[in-house]
Amino acid sequence: MPTIRDVARLAGVAPITVSRVINNSGYFTDETRQRVEEAIHTLGYMPNSLARSLRSHKTRTLALVLTDITNPFWTTVARGVEDAASDAGFSVILCNTDESDIEQERYLRIILEKQVDGVLLVPSGEPHEPVSTIRSQNVPVVVLDRRVSSDLDVDSVRSDSVQGAYELVRLLIKLGHRRIAALTGPQDVSTAVDRVSGYRQALHEAGLDWEMVLYGEYDLASGFRLANIALENEGRPTSDNHDLHDLTSGFDLTSQALLANPRPTAFFAANNFLAIGALRALRAHNLQVPEQVALVGFDDLPESLVVDPFLTVAAQPAYEMGYKATELLMARLTGRAPENCQEIILPTQLIVRRSSGDPVNSSL
Repeated sequence: MPTIRDVARLAGVAPITVSRVINNSGYFTDETRQRVEEAIHTLGYMPNSLARSLRSHKTRTLALVLTDITNPFWTTVARGVEDAASDAGFSVILCNTDESDIEQERYLRIILEKQVDGVLLVPSGEPHEPVSTIRSQNVPVVVLDRRVSSDLDVDSVRSDSVQGAYELVRLLIKLGHRRIAALTGPQDVSTAVDRVSGYRQALHEAGLDWEMVLYGEYDLASGFRLANIALENEGRPTSDNHDLHDLTSGFDLTSQALLANPRPTAFFAANNFLAIGALRALRAHNLQVPEQVALVGFDDLPESLVVDPFLTVAAQPAYEMGYKATELLMARLTGRAPENCQEIILPTQLIVRRSSGDPVNSSL
């Protein structure tokens, strides 16, 4: 296996000069760089990155901790992270927690032991503990997608979940819908809470007091289950003083009888998997979308996965989110970031397609 001395001998320079070229540090001419690079190529020399990292205490590696890599939204975010990291000469370790606090803790322990230079984190729940864990090792961190409280001084990049949900529900209201059900994620995840806030903002602005909010997980199974709960309660009486119904996945529906009557005429799903699950439930009930029930959702699907674009969505700039978060993390690593932590909120884009349907009779 060729050594750095072999490269130096072929290039006609000292070994320290080869090291400077490889690490892009110190002074050398363009001609020297060219000779060294040609010698490296000719000999097939591979620099010892482990040895360099031990000397510099840098691994040129970032960790991206995601909650569900099976979701195309997150794969697009990951592509943005990888491209930005590659542009800066860094590699990325990808971790998938499946929205589990236990898996999140395990992965954080592993990547911190590997001495990554920085972490891009999508918290599985409340972000204080994982952010504190990362910072305890003097590793910079940027929170992705989730809102963080003002007392947690950390960089973050996310989309405007409130505005995106508001625009989707306002569209349904303009089309004449007065009974709109919201299917959302876990109550301890900020995006789920923010999208319900946008939903309620649109209803309040329109003077509507009919609400149905069902909390679950951000997956297909929850979309199917929550939509079935809403659909199967037609004809069930409502409680006297419960016009507002927030339901968790563990709620005893049969004993509480808090669901609205009759069924919704439209569904707002807080992510793409919930929307697909809801669509399957609607079809299982022989309800046509959008002819009988309208459906809208958060997050678009890549064109490569959809032959006939159908779903009306609030599309998040997933690639841009990943790229900008990585740029912000790199700025922290190189001392170029502002002293105060940054919160970058990216706008969503309302894309109207067939699933929201045509205007309906507002008396429905």
